[in-house]
Amino acid sequence: MADWIDESQEYQLKILQAQVTQATRTQPSPSAFFCVDCDTPIAEPRRKIIPGVQRCIECQEIEEIKRKNYRPV
Repeated sequence: MADWIDESQEYQLKILQAQVTQATRTQPSPSAFFCVDCDTPIAEPRRKIIPGVQRCIECQEIEEIKRKNYRPV
């Protein structure tokens, strides 16, 4: 006989499996040749390593800092 903990674990497992399926099914967009923020060329090794890259290294660092420090009201 399953108790509420077993049911909760089964539910969490189903949610996790659905999230993994959705994440692996999503195809990234093609990598950009130029940064969307500053229009500088994106290095070829970066475009090959990171599928769907849209920003140069400098602009990506700025974007990550903004996201880290942003706190919604």
